[in-house]
Amino acid sequence: MVVAYILISTEIGVEGRVLKELESFKEIEEAYIIYGIYDIIAKINLEDETLLKDVVTKIRRIEGVKSTLTIQVLRGFSRKAE
Repeated sequence: MVVAYILISTEIGVEGRVLKELESFKEIEEAYIIYGIYDIIAKINLEDETLLKDVVTKIRRIEGVKSTLTIQVLRGFSRKAE
């Protein structure tokens, strides 16, 4: 399993439209509009690491996306609310 976070910078005013378009990506588990240098953060879960490049490329091709930064998780833990 490959987990990665993609930080996305968009043109001004298109954050909501880009977030809506990200909903169609089955690989994206969660995505949020955020404050700061980047406008959106998306969490990706993949079965195969070779698919990561393809997903990031599709995100970068969305109209209004200026740049992305990919952070691939090496290991960690989660405390999910039940």
